[in-house]
Amino acid sequence: MADTLFSFKSFFFYYFFRRLFRNQRSFSRKCSNKLQRFPSLSQRSELSNQTVIFDVEGTLLKSSSLFPYFMLVAFEAGSLLRALVLFLIYPFVCMVSEEMGIKIMVMVCFCGIKKESFRAGRAVLPKFFMEDVGLQGFEMIMKGGRKVGVSHLPRVMVEGFLREYLEIDGVVGRELKVYKGYYVGLMEHKRKSGSVLEELFEEDGKGSKCDVIGIGSLDKPLHHHFSHCKEIYIVRNADKRSWQYLPKGKYPKPVIFHDGRLALRPTPHATLAMFMWVPFGLFLAIFRSVVCVSLPYQISSPILAFSGFRLQITKPNNSYISKTKNKSKGLLYVCNHRTLFDPLYLSFILHKPITAVTYSLSRVSELLAPIKTARLTRDRESDAKMMNKLLSQGDLVICPEGTTCREPYLLRFSPLFAELGDEIIPVALNAHVSMFHGTTASGLKCLDPLFFLMNPFPRYTVKILNKVSGTSTCHDGGESRFKIANYVQEEIGKALGFECTKFTRKDKYLILAGNEGIVKG
Repeated sequence: MADTLFSFKSFFFYYFFRRLFRNQRSFSRKCSNKLQRFPSLSQRSELSNQTVIFDVEGTLLKSSSLFPYFMLVAFEAGSLLRALVLFLIYPFVCMVSEEMGIKIMVMVCFCGIKKESFRAGRAVLPKFFMEDVGLQGFEMIMKGGRKVGVSHLPRVMVEGFLREYLEIDGVVGRELKVYKGYYVGLMEHKRKSGSVLEELFEEDGKGSKCDVIGIGSLDKPLHHHFSHCKEIYIVRNADKRSWQYLPKGKYPKPVIFHDGRLALRPTPHATLAMFMWVPFGLFLAIFRSVVCVSLPYQISSPILAFSGFRLQITKPNNSYISKTKNKSKGLLYVCNHRTLFDPLYLSFILHKPITAVTYSLSRVSELLAPIKTARLTRDRESDAKMMNKLLSQGDLVICPEGTTCREPYLLRFSPLFAELGDEIIPVALNAHVSMFHGTTASGLKCLDPLFFLMNPFPRYTVKILNKVSGTSTCHDGGESRFKIANYVQEEIGKALGFECTKFTRKDKYLILAGNEGIVKG
């Protein structure tokens, strides 16, 4: 009986793999007269009139592992528990075929996720995809006139990245099954190539099948779309190993906004290190919070430094702490915004109490804040009155960007601060993390300080710049306040090496969270 069962299993696996490889060889024979080596594509002088179909994972991305992208979905769109389950079953995923492995990871990552609230494909994944793009593959693909990306991943994971950041004209990916508005963790069957090509090329009249060039990978099966290409260029593993990563200066569109808690690329090794660190990091974050809130700066500063927290301070030569004599108002500190700790560490550095004005700060953070906070209403007149009153009582710190920005960019500064007084002190801030981001657009804001303090070695850079003359009354229709706001933004940008933009808080939240910044928690 056992021998019969063993023979049956052997026959089954033999038949399965024989059929699999026979189908692959049959497809390859159909395209054998079209296959060429990828380096020969560089000899083509003109591709702008051609439509280029390319394998996203095989020819655009340098890495061959899809695990980091599914881990990002599991952690950011799901939970820490879902991410742990994905990590534990990953050894089994490595033992099965790539197609089966993708199906397993899709089931773990997407089952039970609400379709309407899934924004990781637009808000989280593009940054990590962009950092994995190979320069040589990117340059060849961009030479094409009309570009179509074919992915083995679910379309919701890659479409935002390809369309919005690489300006790819068409995206072909797997569709996920939905039941009552929730993903069930299953993918739809692959669509026939003919119907897809009809949609991509013939309906809009921008191309035809005879004008199509394909770029595929040697270690991945060619998609059926490539059977319609007149030429197919194959990328080998040796080719990709020699590729360079796409420099940020060559990004078609800069990644200014991105969401998610993970600051590291969650490869299997990095994910293992993260899960091993989380219990100790949680304890360390609580310890740092207690020290920061309960002890004076002179005592808490060396303790925090011993725990791994680094603080770098740069001060100007002139006196910036003492305000001018006979002035009824305090000093106004204007900062760029990196985390909720910005005004807190400025107060520590100045060795004096300081009031921080906030917007969209959670009630929990307000209760735990060791310095005085005042909530803005976004009504210009009432906010101006409130801040003038606070300045008459002491020094004030404000972040005119209105929200945090992780990348080396500065959002547009609201000019209201320029009307509040004549003594404005710009402060350039930068926060450095290695494992978790301490900001969020769509998550619980009350957890922002916790995630920031969970990093092994969080680091803050504070540069206090020279005073800027402000104006409390504008007689030129408000033009002076805009000039002052732009000047302060430029000075902070120069001090940090950041690029100034005209994006606003509203732009950030519409892109990342689909709202205008509603506080959760």
